[in-house]
This record gives sequence, structure tokens and C-alpha cells, in this order.
Amino acid sequence: MALSSMTGFARSHDACGAYAFEWELRSVNAKGFDLRMRLPPGWDAVEPLARKRATELLSRGTVYANLSVKRADAGPSIRVNDEVLASVMKIAADLSQRFAAPPPTVDGILAIKGVLEVSETDDTEEERRAAEAAVLRAFDQALAGLIEMRHREGSSLQQIFISRLDQIAALAARADQAPGRKAEAVKARLAEQIGLLLESSERFDVDRLHQEAIMIAAKADIREELDRIASHVAQARELIGKGGAVGRRLDFLAQEFNREVNTTCSKSNDVELTNIGLEMKNVVEQFREQVQNLE
Repeated sequence: MALSSMTGFARSHDACGAYAFEWELRSVNAKGFDLRMRLPPGWDAVEPLARKRATELLSRGTVYANLSVKRADAGPSIRVNDEVLASVMKIAADLSQRFAAPPPTVDGILAIKGVLEVSETDDTEEERRAAEAAVLRAFDQALAGLIEMRHREGSSLQQIFISRLDQIAALAARADQAPGRKAEAVKARLAEQIGLLLESSERFDVDRLHQEAIMIAAKADIREELDRIASHVAQARELIGKGGAVGRRLDFLAQEFNREVNTTCSKSNDVELTNIGLEMKNVVEQFREQVQNLE
């Protein structure tokens, strides 16, 4: 299964009967999954099914879904209200007799409020159901396009992750082979420090000082940190190879990487090891930043 980014964009167009509609889907990073839909009035019936389909296919990211609908025969329907017209004509005839007024004109009659009724064309139940089904099919098309784009972004991220893990592994190998962490180098540095302490005072207990030196040497060893870094690299490679929604687990590993590198830097008493640790910390941060984009 491929990796998937949380960012993407897709659009779909379709038509059914008198309706033409367009979906526009846009997704951005988020800790969880959130679908925010904007639908025209009268189309709320499509929301539950669209939300269900998106939830089944996406696990992280905020998705903004906008639907626009246009009706081809949106012209109004006009009819004469016969009851109102009959009442108007009766009153007009009565007034003509009483005041010898000329008969009313057609345009004058039609201008009277209520004689003409203007209304929108109503859908039949079958037409409405067909239009809603078509809108949902268009949503599926847009959703598929969004997922495809997120997968393409995920493939690019995968190459970045592999490169960063290779760098971390190489830096850890350099740290492991650094002359400064060899037993002879550690022993020489400790001997030098102990010599300076003994020169400054004669009240030191030599045996106790020897024990403390052993403890200091053990604490200065970064073998454990290097082993954990190697383990984290292996786990990250496995997750990336497996694919799917692994963003949260990779984010956890990025935090673990950062913890081990910080410990390595704090234990280091050698310039080369410190520089390697700082370089590794920079690569780990780049890895962590890219993980934030992953589903």
C-alpha cells in the first residue's frame, strides 16, 4: 500500500436532467479527520452518504468539500389565476356600467397583482432522486481524484523519508566509528581529568575516585543510543515499506529519534561526536517536518 499525503485538490463536473453540478475538494493537514461540506439549499440529503464514503477512505486531514449546482431550465413558470381574473373582470364590468368607463385593456388586467402567478419549476420525486444519485457519483469521482493526488504526494514524501533515514543511518555509523568514542580515547580523557584533580588536592580517595571514573566512562558511552537509533531506522523503513496511514507512528518515531540524538549530544565530550550529533539532529528535524504532511 502506498503512502498518502494529507494535502490534495480535486474537482469533478457532471449533469443530470436539468441540473449541472460541480464538486471541489481540498484537503490540508490535521491531527485527525474532519470533513467540512458546503451545500446549496435543498441538497442536504446527499451529505450523510458523502460523509460516510469519505470517512471510509480517508483517516487524516481536514477536507473542504464544496458543491455548486445550476439548473438549465431555471426559468419561472407563469400561469393565470382564473379565480382572481374572474373577480377582476366582474369588478371591471360593474365599474364600466356605473361610470361609463372604457373596458379594461389586457395589459392593464395582467398588471393587477394576483392575476399572474410566477413559480419555479418543481421536480418530480424521480427527478430529484436521480439528480441526488448523480451528485453522489460526482462526489465519488472527486474523492477518487483527491486520493490519487494525495498518493502522488505520498510517493514524493516516501523518497524524502528514505533519503533522510539513509542520512541518519550514515551519521550513526560515523558516530560509532569516531575515534573520540574509542575506549583508549575515553580512558585518556578521564586520566587527564583525574590527573588535574589530583594535582589540585591530595585529599581524594584513590579507590573511590577509580569507581567514579568507571561510572563516568559508562555514562559517556553512547552505544545504547546508537543501538536505539538503528532500531528506529529499521522500524521507520518497515512502516514506509508497508504504506497506508502510518503518519502517527512515524511521528512517534521522529520524537524518539530526537530524544536519542539529544542524549547523544549531551553525553558527547568530543568535538567530532558533537558535530555529528548536531548534524543528525538537523536531519531528524527535517524528517519530522515532512512526517507532519503524511496521512
